[in-house]
Amino acid sequence: MEYTTLGNTGTTVSKLCFGTWRFAMESDGVVETDREEAHELLDTAWENGINFIDTANVYGDPNGTSEEWIGEWLEDHDREDVVIASKVYFPFDGWGEPGPNDSGLGRKHIRAQIEGTLDRLGTDYLDVYYIHRWDEDTPIRETLRTLTELVEEGKVHYLGASSMAAWQLTKALWKSDVEGLERFDVTQPMVNAVQYDEVSDYLDVCADQDLAVCPYSPLAGGFLTGKYERTEDGGIEAPDGSRGSLDEMFDEWYVQENAWDVLEAVEGVADELDATPAQVSLRWLMEQDRFTCVPIVGARTSDQLEENVGAVDLDLSDEQFERIEAARGTDE
Repeated sequence: MEYTTLGNTGTTVSKLCFGTWRFAMESDGVVETDREEAHELLDTAWENGINFIDTANVYGDPNGTSEEWIGEWLEDHDREDVVIASKVYFPFDGWGEPGPNDSGLGRKHIRAQIEGTLDRLGTDYLDVYYIHRWDEDTPIRETLRTLTELVEEGKVHYLGASSMAAWQLTKALWKSDVEGLERFDVTQPMVNAVQYDEVSDYLDVCADQDLAVCPYSPLAGGFLTGKYERTEDGGIEAPDGSRGSLDEMFDEWYVQENAWDVLEAVEGVADELDATPAQVSLRWLMEQDRFTCVPIVGARTSDQLEENVGAVDLDLSDEQFERIEAARGTDE
């Protein structure tokens, strides 16, 4: 495993982060990862050198299950050896019907949710605490002030920002700087070789401010693994049980106009390196040179996770890297 400093922090993490959003998640009535499988995946991640685990308070059905299963696994490991990230924003269904303060980034909701997250994980602190979304109804100063208090109290080490516009991230960083509040050090946008240009402004901010980027959906929902076929009418033929077969929005989210060109370039490089398309796609992200990039992988099986870890052993040439870049149809 390769390790890197997480952006502008003093924390070292594996070059891949293990994402647990599938834990206890139901898709079309099917539980994607049960408790036994979750513990097996965490063991596989650990045995392969992954020390960075990503979760959220709302992952799992019921919400909180992902954090609970990670907490169970942590009982047999040294907490100081593991870097754990969780998130706050969405309503938590463990409380029943959400009330008016049971979502968002107001002080009341953040304070309630951090206690539940720490309890389920069985830990005194989080290494990274993300805001899961931007909250248009709460002043960013209140959110940052509350998060700053959590850092001062030792309940959180670093702050992270997930999905938002570039101007919102810039506004939050500016507010932190002018008011002496803790600032975001880690970001989590949806980034992969297909969906890169859509968040290019956001990534420009990350590069300028030395923020770490931990992309979710680094394989475009599995599209960049090469397991999907193009039909004669331009649609997608998805294997049974795959994301594309379970998610009605798969085409709209992940298969853009240039997607097949990008996949062709990725598969060509994979053939040259005797690697898989998934490994090449992950390595392409890991080799971004403008910012620290740590892709979040959410494998269904230990074999898939070990395949993903194989990305660490690859080395893309400049020509191979640029070939994938060019397939996106950008001059950057």
